[in-house]
Amino acid sequence: MSHPSFSNPNNAFGPPLIDNFNRRIDYLRLAVTDRCNLRCVYCMPAEGIPFMPRDQVLRYEEMERLVRIVAAMGVRKVRLTGGEPFVRKDLIHFIERLVTIPGVQQVHITTNGVLTRPYVSQLKELGIAGVNLSLDTLKPDRFQQIARRDALPAVLETFYALLEAEIPLKVNMVVFDHVNSDEIVPMAQLAKEYPIELRYIEQMPFDGGVGRSAEHFNYARILQTLQEAFPDMHPIDLPESTARIFRVPGFKGRLGIIGGFSRVFCATCSRMRITAAGQLKTCLYDNGVLDLRALLRAGASDETIARAIREKILDRAADGYEAEQRARREAAASMAEIGG
Repeated sequence: MSHPSFSNPNNAFGPPLIDNFNRRIDYLRLAVTDRCNLRCVYCMPAEGIPFMPRDQVLRYEEMERLVRIVAAMGVRKVRLTGGEPFVRKDLIHFIERLVTIPGVQQVHITTNGVLTRPYVSQLKELGIAGVNLSLDTLKPDRFQQIARRDALPAVLETFYALLEAEIPLKVNMVVFDHVNSDEIVPMAQLAKEYPIELRYIEQMPFDGGVGRSAEHFNYARILQTLQEAFPDMHPIDLPESTARIFRVPGFKGRLGIIGGFSRVFCATCSRMRITAAGQLKTCLYDNGVLDLRALLRAGASDETIARAIREKILDRAADGYEAEQRARREAAASMAEIGG
């Protein structure tokens, strides 16, 4: 299917994206699919969630066009998420096109690692700026309990292959009480032995309707646990990072905590999301504020799409609490639907 040519490669869509709270938006999280090969307990029920019909998922050429538009508006970093990105066919060919888009300086990927190992050498060749690898435990039986799949060996193969390829690596561990909170300190040893960033993530309220059976293990409790284990741990000032980053003397890597549920980084948030269905999200907690798929398929020009995006950026919620209040979400969403 043809679409209007991209006629504004040199920031011709006006000034960089600045929201109504003077936050510059230069980071796009793009979900390439809502499908996943795991069934993690904090994301969806054991039976999974109803996935979108394929014709409702953005085509690669539609995603590429959107990235070209926002890159001309000042977006410099793109992260591919899912679902699980590598369950979508021909992802590598899409990345090949993505890294050539004028203005895009960094392309990152978030993956669960199960299917990723065969593509590591190609990711290196394409100059991928970094990979975020989901890894909630190092215990095989617990991995199966959390992910409902016996896939830890495949994830660890990906972990070591990424290290060997010297692709910058962050490991994401979702922490929840009475399940894996006892591994906070043991998992930190990965950052001691390897030059990675080990990031502890608060359990989020986007579980697809699973419901929480345990007390929320929040940012403050994670921080306290780490401070007790590593009293000489000290923070690094990275104001635009979603994680609060720490160094521990003697560690090759570093530690981080992402307080997404506590919403501790909203004041400096520089990101927007596009879901696999083409919904623009200016906050993780909103319901989607603009149907980009509808605009694309109705034949809207690049200029029209850019103008619609800017209007929504200029009506952004102050923080996740306001976005959640605006959304008034009735059903429990899944992170696979939202886009990682």
